[in-house]
Amino acid sequence: MTPGLPKQIEMEKEVQTSEDTGCMSAAKAVLLDECEEQFGLLQKLQNEIIMADTEAYDDQSNEAVNRLIAITSELEQWQEIEPKLLTTNTEVLLAVGKKELQRLHSQLKMVLSCSQAKLDAQKKILKREQTWQSEKQEALNSVTEKIARLQQEKQKSDHSVSQEMKRKIHKLKEYHSSLMEMLSDMLAEHFPLPDPQENGSKKKRAAAYDAAEINLISLSEIIERLTNKTLETPHDPYVTIDDTFWPPYTEMLLRNGIAMRHPEDCNKIRLENFF
Repeated sequence: MTPGLPKQIEMEKEVQTSEDTGCMSAAKAVLLDECEEQFGLLQKLQNEIIMADTEAYDDQSNEAVNRLIAITSELEQWQEIEPKLLTTNTEVLLAVGKKELQRLHSQLKMVLSCSQAKLDAQKKILKREQTWQSEKQEALNSVTEKIARLQQEKQKSDHSVSQEMKRKIHKLKEYHSSLMEMLSDMLAEHFPLPDPQENGSKKKRAAAYDAAEINLISLSEIIERLTNKTLETPHDPYVTIDDTFWPPYTEMLLRNGIAMRHPEDCNKIRLENFF
């Protein structure tokens, strides 16, 4: 490449720029001249309209009607008129169009820049929201797993507690049954019903024969009746004494504070309150 070639290119660019500038100046001058011409024509028409309005004002009664008619006719004319270019010179139109396109290009670049900035901001917001959503989802999954684990542990705990309670209840029932058997054996051994065959006085044997005919109940059955009555109907724990209750056993229970009589009916007894 020859040393003088870059300088020649720069000179050609300067010449082209100066030519474009000169063309723009000429186009601007032509447009200004045509604008002044059109403005003069518009001013002439406006003066004619003012003169017509001044003549119409002489008749004050028809002022509003005349103004409405004038405006309506003017509107119809403007609707019928097709817009026309100020000039038909192609060089002028090319220069003006080029300048308008450059202005529009600059505005579109600004709009693109603003849109790109907003898009970048929205992407950042979207990324932040996605990060927040993933964190919340992890927290939700963790809480859900913990709740499921606690429910399983609770079910196991409830089952184990239920089994333990059943075992204790069964153990208490067995202990209660053994106590009742021991009590029954002890009462049967130490507090038997009267035997008519045993040796004794005539009075005792007569009482034994009477007891055999009546079918007396044992002391264990008397205590069992009193206990069941107290548990089943605590509001009315009294048991009626009949002929099956042997009087010596009834009197023994009353004298030792195990049972007590009804305050109004001497034929009813109940267990004492031991608590």
